[in-house]
Amino acid sequence: MPAFRIPIKHCRNCGAAVAYRVPDDGDTRERAICPACGTIHYENPLNVVGTVPHWGDRVLLCKRNIEPRWGKWTLPAGFMELGETTVQGAERETDEEAGAQIEMEDLLTVISVPRVGQVHLYYRARLLSERFEPGHETLEARLFAEHEIPWEEIAFRTVRETLLRYFEDRRRGQFGVHNLEVL
Repeated sequence: MPAFRIPIKHCRNCGAAVAYRVPDDGDTRERAICPACGTIHYENPLNVVGTVPHWGDRVLLCKRNIEPRWGKWTLPAGFMELGETTVQGAERETDEEAGAQIEMEDLLTVISVPRVGQVHLYYRARLLSERFEPGHETLEARLFAEHEIPWEEIAFRTVRETLLRYFEDRRRGQFGVHNLEVL
């Protein structure tokens, strides 16, 4: 069992204590199975969605006002909510964290982070103005040219990798989708 995972103790359907074992249905992974009602509980990664908001040759970064990594710089991103698409989640996070008005563009990075059970998806987003109204999770929202990025103050490796791919693609004049792993 991965270190980040909190084991399921009770069935979400009937409340009985569950047992971890490999199901009899041909599955090969250990699952939380309810001995009372037979429900098999599957545990899946969480999706983090965000944007690389850009204005000319600059990108928008947000200085975190929450842990983890308080005071470090990040792209606007957060956990996807139930009932929303990845694009809707990325738009919502950009509004909540930066108060930025954007036009969504294409997917830029898909980053698997198996050690914490997450998948990060970042979209390019064209800023519609230079006016920002950061929410309570953000100390400051600011535009940076590539040479101004505070690389040593970037909060997360997934953000660093996304920024590196964004600027590489921008220099090349063609954006692609980058599928990465952070181990």
